[in-house]
Amino acid sequence: MSALLLNLYLKESKQMAELANCPQCNRIFVKNYHVVCDTCYKEEEEMFDKVYKFIRKKANREASLWEVYEATGVPEKVIIRFVKEGRIRANQLPNISYPCESCGLNINDGRICNSCKKRMNSDLRTHDHLTQKEMDNNRITYYTEK
Repeated sequence: MSALLLNLYLKESKQMAELANCPQCNRIFVKNYHVVCDTCYKEEEEMFDKVYKFIRKKANREASLWEVYEATGVPEKVIIRFVKEGRIRANQLPNISYPCESCGLNINDGRICNSCKKRMNSDLRTHDHLTQKEMDNNRITYYTEK
């Protein structure tokens, strides 16, 4: 019922906003700049602050993913997401690695490893070449008599 009232209010005030369910807690919220509700966003920011304060100390910069998790209580999955989002730079935590989204090889930066990037680029070039070849073969040619 409250979602309906909120929706009506937004329509009346002529603001463009989208209602969504929070992927973490399933509450209804107005989706603006964040993909989670305000409560979950605050919790994420608190977790980020814990991790950042921990790795900011020079003694902790060589910590592994497991050591950061044990010291902060922040789940490994969340720490990895912070690295993937660029909120924590890989050079801040040289011993933190996570699996490539394509092959599973441990990497420290980005979402896929260099060999998968090369393979994907090669596959795209091959696909482009084959597509161009097919277009050339299917092209209709008109001949005129002289």
